[in-house]
Amino acid sequence: ERLGAATAARIAQIMDAGGIAVERDGLQDWCAARFAIIALDEGIGAEEAAPAALRDRAAFWLDLDAVTPREAGCDAVASAPRAAAPGPVAVTDAILAALCAAAARLGVASPRAVLFALDAARAIAALEGRDAVTDEDAGTAARLVLAPRATIVPETGDAPTEAASDPGPPPPAEDAPGGGAERPMDDPVERLADRVLAAARAALPRDLLDGMPLASASASAAPGRSGTRAPATGGGRPTGLRPGMPRPNARLDVVATLRAAAPWQRLRSRAPGRIAVRSGDFRVIRTERPIRSTTIFVVDASGSAALHRLAEAKGAVELLLGESYVRRDRAALIAFRGRAAEVLLPPTGSLVRARRGLTAMPAGGGTPLAAGIEAGCAMAATLRRRGETASVVLLTDARANVARDGTPGRLRAQADAAAAAKALRAAGIPALLIDIAPRPSADARLLAAEAGARWLALPQADAVLLSRAARTAAAA
Repeated sequence: ERLGAATAARIAQIMDAGGIAVERDGLQDWCAARFAIIALDEGIGAEEAAPAALRDRAAFWLDLDAVTPREAGCDAVASAPRAAAPGPVAVTDAILAALCAAAARLGVASPRAVLFALDAARAIAALEGRDAVTDEDAGTAARLVLAPRATIVPETGDAPTEAASDPGPPPPAEDAPGGGAERPMDDPVERLADRVLAAARAALPRDLLDGMPLASASASAAPGRSGTRAPATGGGRPTGLRPGMPRPNARLDVVATLRAAAPWQRLRSRAPGRIAVRSGDFRVIRTERPIRSTTIFVVDASGSAALHRLAEAKGAVELLLGESYVRRDRAALIAFRGRAAEVLLPPTGSLVRARRGLTAMPAGGGTPLAAGIEAGCAMAATLRRRGETASVVLLTDARANVARDGTPGRLRAQADAAAAAKALRAAGIPALLIDIAPRPSADARLLAAEAGARWLALPQADAVLLSRAARTAAAA
């Protein structure tokens, strides 16, 4: 988890290419390299995750928290005699389709995971002395490779109780002319995919199931978070050298420039005692600066339905600010009610200032949802122009009744809110919509889809859950 993103990208490039290209000072060479990586991740939470490039190329993710030293030293499995397969191990199209379907339903987007699961299934069959992969081999491979990568809880046959009370919009018809027909219920490929998925679902840890509804929010999050470093055009911490012309924001390294020009002096006709330096020899100092991340809470403070949610929003902001000493991030608070939105807390990392700003949050009146979304989008865009990252957490029931210009009217207010949500999505700002209605509403889910945000229904939320959801939405 302490490995830099640049170093991880170089290692990943070498793994993909199968060799190292050496090009420096007129020399060029290619060295074949074939190696494996065992990465030890001792990070705590999503803030200290290992580089994504290496995690994507690691076939097996092992959780060693519950493994004792005695269990780790057991060699009973390794010493057991096994017969290797006599030749290449065959895989049917049905097993490959089942692995792809299980990965899709588990929320595993990387195609490398399916390839790793296929290789693992072949290896299991080869160790057992079989020349073809069986259904049990595919299920074991799904447990080993796909289950640790799961980001969503796959649906089961039992429908939740709350879904029956609010079914939401009906699914689109798939039997239209020219469309793909559904598979029959007795399709062997579908049954095999269900078996593989059931095997992978049984291996999901319990603590992972609690955070899975929030995990997919990180897929559309900003590329950086507090503590991450990015290249700086002016100032910052020196991290190395790069070829380039000296400018006011790029300081020249004289020693490195002379070292780059030295090997070419015999080919450059100059007077004795003088060094010929050309534009390609210039080396400037590469600098980087830390990226600051801000979580913008946009809270619906209209009416009595949202009144009991204000305390939860205050607690979530205070929890985030309490962790700012470690994560170095900030938080902001925007409340919308009546006819407009109001910035109650500008981006800050001071806990004392936040408590003072959260002491008296007004509530009541109409729901100018479009004004709240536009205020959050404008603040996030301002922070991004400064080189920071920002994410928006919207707490609302999506029942807008005040238009953008402050006039009442539900239909026009809903249209303005949808337009503001589309603008938020077009700006590429990561967002999380928390539905604070007593029951999950279709309006909030539709608004989240318009904004490209993760929809999360928390009818019984508290400050801890809101803080965890906000951290997941802002994680990279």
